[in-house]
Amino acid sequence: MKRYILTGAPGAGKTTILRRLRAAGFDVVDEAATSVIAREQAAGDTEPWTRPAFVEKVADLQRRRQLRSAMRDVTHQIYDRSPVCTHALSTYLGRPAPAALIAEIDRIIRDRIYEPQVFFVRNIGFCEPTDARRISFQESLVFERIHEESYRRFGYDMVEVPAGDLADRVALIADTIAGLAGRA
Repeated sequence: MKRYILTGAPGAGKTTILRRLRAAGFDVVDEAATSVIAREQAAGDTEPWTRPAFVEKVADLQRRRQLRSAMRDVTHQIYDRSPVCTHALSTYLGRPAPAALIAEIDRIIRDRIYEPQVFFVRNIGFCEPTDARRISFQESLVFERIHEESYRRFGYDMVEVPAGDLADRVALIADTIAGLAGRA
């Protein structure tokens, strides 16, 4: 099974792209941070990302989702973010990466869980706030840079998904996966 990561700045359009890829038949594994935020907010914590255990909760859910999804009978999967994104989040929040996150990054690199090509979705020039995303556009640009640095640090190659028409962005990803599969 080939596992691809889709990442980028908050508000860059990743979720919309992934919805289209899912509708086109791709197996998509949802982002963990948004799920952790929603769960914690439903329990009454309006800003769970300010809690020390937040990054660990995200990394734990990512690992569980990846292990569960490995049981699916599919040839390709696309992940909405990865533990490397969680490392970028930890850096952005000014916190040291927890040992469990470092161990998970070591595992995904050692076991080559994800393909070395990462789809990096570039910002679209603005960032709409949501309950889970309370970040300005300027802050999202800082986060984008940290994401890119994190992926390069851990040896991944960026496949640029520039801002533009949604259909073009989706086609770029689908065509790149098809091309990579043809080389295998």
